[in-house]
Amino acid sequence: MAGATSNGFLLGIFALLIGVGAIAAALRRRRRRELYAETYAASGGMLYTAVQMGCGGVLLMAGIGLMILALVFKH
Repeated sequence: MAGATSNGFLLGIFALLIGVGAIAAALRRRRRRELYAETYAASGGMLYTAVQMGCGGVLLMAGIGLMILALVFKH
């Protein structure tokens, strides 16, 4: 891989890692809800976790898409 192709591939890896981190953070917050159940419910509860995981999933898919595009359009 050279030049522009490697830049797109690295950007895809970065997006993939951020997506995995966002999903992990959402699950961690969900698991720790027993400590402060009232605050968790007041801040959106399960809806907040679902939205956070959805955003992480979008980043994950975008990262995979960027890596595939970088591999397909390499010259």
